[in-house]
Amino acid sequence: MPSSRSNLTTFKTYKLQGEWAELYFMTRSAEHGLMVSKPWGDSARYDFMVEHNGSIRRVQVKSTSYKHANSYKCQVHANGLRYLESETDFIAALVVPTDTWYIIPVSLAGLRTQIVLAPHSKHSKYEPYREAWHLLL
Repeated sequence: MPSSRSNLTTFKTYKLQGEWAELYFMTRSAEHGLMVSKPWGDSARYDFMVEHNGSIRRVQVKSTSYKHANSYKCQVHANGLRYLESETDFIAALVVPTDTWYIIPVSLAGLRTQIVLAPHSKHSKYEPYREAWHLLL
């Protein structure tokens, strides 16, 4: 799939990139057999609820194209406020240029407002969460 999306690595605004990433998340979730629901409005501290066999997970979708050295920096906050385990279960972070998803438990983001994702490294901190769609099942 990366080859079909490789031309979509730049967007006019971060908002457009984020909206596209949310649509892409819904598609990828459906491909993994997940039912996806979006809360009405934008007051929830998550973007989607995904359901599989009666289990529901709250997911906040993030995306990045910001390359720093051999990795990508991804903001994992909303208006400077970090996500809490009581509000959100997972962060689904997309590295747009490499078409790589990370499904990261919110507890791992901790107090950080950004995380560093390294899709080309097998030794990065978040490697176990690369394409870890099974965590949402």
